[in-house]
Amino acid sequence: MKLRVIILLFILTGLIFTACRKEETEFVQAPQDERLVVNSNIASLIQNTVSNDGSLDNIVDRANCFDIVFPYTVNVNSEHVIVNSENDYATIECVFDQSEDDIDDLNIVFPVSIRLPDFTEIVIANNTELNNYTNTCNGENVVDNDIECIDFQYPIEASVFNSENELLETISIERDSQLYEFIDDIDVNDIITIDFPLTVVLHDGTEVIINNLPELEIVIENAENSCDEDDDYDYNEDDCDDCSTSEIENLLTSCTDWSVNTLRRDNNTNYDNLYYNYDFNFFNDGTLSVFWNTTTVYGTWVASGSDNNIEVIIDIPALPLCNNNWIVQEVRNCSVETEIDMRVGVDRIQYAKNCN
Repeated sequence: MKLRVIILLFILTGLIFTACRKEETEFVQAPQDERLVVNSNIASLIQNTVSNDGSLDNIVDRANCFDIVFPYTVNVNSEHVIVNSENDYATIECVFDQSEDDIDDLNIVFPVSIRLPDFTEIVIANNTELNNYTNTCNGENVVDNDIECIDFQYPIEASVFNSENELLETISIERDSQLYEFIDDIDVNDIITIDFPLTVVLHDGTEVIINNLPELEIVIENAENSCDEDDDYDYNEDDCDDCSTSEIENLLTSCTDWSVNTLRRDNNTNYDNLYYNYDFNFFNDGTLSVFWNTTTVYGTWVASGSDNNIEVIIDIPALPLCNNNWIVQEVRNCSVETEIDMRVGVDRIQYAKNCN
């Protein structure tokens, strides 16, 4: 009886070993274009896609190749701001925008930690140390390696077989930093396959299903220069990245008695007080009215476009300085007032109203 048990265990062990060897053999014999190889083009593209984007906090550090790790503190025009998340960049911008006649000043309270493209974190003690790293970054809108117009959806499953030690491992990747490190650690003896299908998300929110590595390579290469990576230091430039025509229309029509608190025309001539105490009302049928004292005049308006190219055409025959094919620059909610800032070149009009 004992002998039969031993023989049975031996047979089962042999079967398990044979099955494992078969799995490893099938894995090793996977087609070449299904393998993720060290220093390959697709490996570089993946790593550049998931590298840490340092441009999100350019309003603070004016550096594209690293960001400052939350939380930290800055003094903005003498105001104390604690930066706990990306939302606080808008707070800094609001402080900057309080006046157009002052010189904006921002000072970081050290020490802080910075995060490099490979997700390494380094403690920075002072401005001199920070500037040393800033000087290693590319300048504004200079082409760099990171690819910001496409993102991976997680988790991603990968299998790794090391031909030297004959170990087979399955890995679940949950975030960009983990995928970056995974690519960075690929060895020449590793045979790696990715479990497909996987999903990537383009800059406009479109989800794309990927079925193999060659397909992934094509999609990343096509997406690489398909969007504005916003690698500049102009924090006002992209304030309407996520604006929509319907949002602007709803905002203008849902609030009543808008006022004009900024008006610049004729080579930046200041007309801020010209329409003081004038109430502007926008209606869903494309008409608008303006009331002051005992006078009411009428005009038309229409909005079209999307994102940073939303045009609002205003035509009020009695108030010609209001009329233009305005481009929405920003919708700002820095205080109790909501402000819609519209510009064309140096011409500018800003409507304000407490819409809460």
